[in-house]
Amino acid sequence: MKYTNFKLGLVAIALTSSLMFSSCRRDKNNNTDNDTEMASDNSISEFAYNDVGNIVDDASDKKTGDNLGNYKTASNCATVTHDTVSNPKTITIDFGPTNCLCNDGRYRKGQILVSYTGKYRDSGSVHTITFNNYYINNNHVMGSKQVSNMGKNASNQSYFNINVNGLIIKASNDSVLWTASRVRTWIQGEATQTWGDDIYEITGNGSGQRANGNTWTMNIIQPLVKDLSCNWISEGKIELQPTGKALRTIDFGNGSCDNQATVTINGNVYNITLN
Repeated sequence: MKYTNFKLGLVAIALTSSLMFSSCRRDKNNNTDNDTEMASDNSISEFAYNDVGNIVDDASDKKTGDNLGNYKTASNCATVTHDTVSNPKTITIDFGPTNCLCNDGRYRKGQILVSYTGKYRDSGSVHTITFNNYYINNNHVMGSKQVSNMGKNASNQSYFNINVNGLIIKASNDSVLWTASRVRTWIQGEATQTWGDDIYEITGNGSGQRANGNTWTMNIIQPLVKDLSCNWISEGKIELQPTGKALRTIDFGNGSCDNQATVTINGNVYNITLN
């Protein structure tokens, strides 16, 4: 009888331990940090403000009345107007009041406004970019971006200091405040007049805030690579630190041109699709 009672006691202890372990495991799973929304919002912002810079670079080589050829489909999506009389000089890039499907598969409408002190390739020139009802894929892009040509680096490559104070109202009506300080280095294609062979490396840091109050800081730990022949950032890594949450690492890949990136949180890897 004593032996039987002892066995029953062991079974009870084992069951209790099993239930406790199962409960702890459920609690751990319930507390898993798998929030990739801030990483996605940071990537949307990163793309949007980098993209307008590429558009302005393209437009700077056009004349008044020219179409923005690199952003057209069957018809041209945008026209360019240069005012070379005013000081500073200005460029207006007008995609029109309704969505136009561009050849990168994205819809754009509204205007990108540029004031500048010299040509994009001129050392010391400053381009200030603002917006007038400008949308990309129905995300409303606002704020400002300043691009300063800093001349040549030690490798004889042109580089640019970039500062962004941005606000994006997403198509879902969520908002993202985004600020960034960047160095953009022209690593390939500078010697030609062909827009599509240009490749840039981007370094720097920044911060963001979602509409729900969640905030983060970010730092590029491996230079982002933007090949203008590709519709997405194809390489590089960002560390994103949300307030009160674990560090995230966003990995844009190894150079393949695709719309996929990964977010690593506490050793767990999640896939995100770039817009």
